[in-house]
Amino acid sequence: MKTVLKILCVLFLFSAPALAAERWEELPEPAPLPKADKTGTAPVNGIDMYYAVYGSGPPVLLIHGGLGYADIWGAQVADLSRDHTVIVGESRGHGRTTRNADPYSYDLMSSDYLALLDHLKIDKTAIVGWSDGGIIGLDIAIHHPERLTRLFAHAANSKIDGLIPTVMENKTFAAYIEKAGEVYKKISPTPTEYDAFVTQISGMWASQPNWSDNDLKKITTPTAIVVGDHDEAISREHTDYLAETVPGAELIILKDASHFAMLQDPEGYNKAVRDFIDK
Repeated sequence: MKTVLKILCVLFLFSAPALAAERWEELPEPAPLPKADKTGTAPVNGIDMYYAVYGSGPPVLLIHGGLGYADIWGAQVADLSRDHTVIVGESRGHGRTTRNADPYSYDLMSSDYLALLDHLKIDKTAIVGWSDGGIIGLDIAIHHPERLTRLFAHAANSKIDGLIPTVMENKTFAAYIEKAGEVYKKISPTPTEYDAFVTQISGMWASQPNWSDNDLKKITTPTAIVVGDHDEAISREHTDYLAETVPGAELIILKDASHFAMLQDPEGYNKAVRDFIDK
């Protein structure tokens, strides 16, 4: 009898379906971007910055995260471009944008995006920024509030200790880094230089951002501080600190989502963006 039970147990283990991953553990492919009304590159700060523009209405600039690219925003562009002018860019060295030897900094990357807005003749815009894009949004809110209407800062940090130390051990985050490298080889103007690019930008990540409480308290732009309830990279403690320190900030927690909420729950993400930027 015991032998039969052992056999049945083994058969069950090998035949039982694997447990499905939770939504926040998945890394779905981005939805395809719709056809752009305008694409091109803007000469800014010694680089050629890729951009695309969709739709018409109040402008909103979508800024991707580190190692990312514009296509991450496929579902958001499709939704928001129904009644907004949606601009996507690709940060220096990312996606289809070139880079040069200048050391990376969030101030420089913010300057790139402001120069892109100048190139497109857009005086003020809402920003939806994710990860590094959210940090760039905070930088612009601190130093150039006249260019912003609203800021939706998703998975951003203002100090390097806002990062979760074990993030690089997370399988979902590791899958994102691997995917980003594959995309880089396909679309970058320097497809063989991914390692050099990562080394260059890692110099910035080692020490930035590093804003004081007083820096954050200068922000006058209506701001949402946003994080997934299972974010692998940004701690909830740090997110709460940001929401408490930025004057009047609204704290938004995205349910059952991680650092990649725009991919894992596009409908919920789009609703959170619209509920904030369309107030």
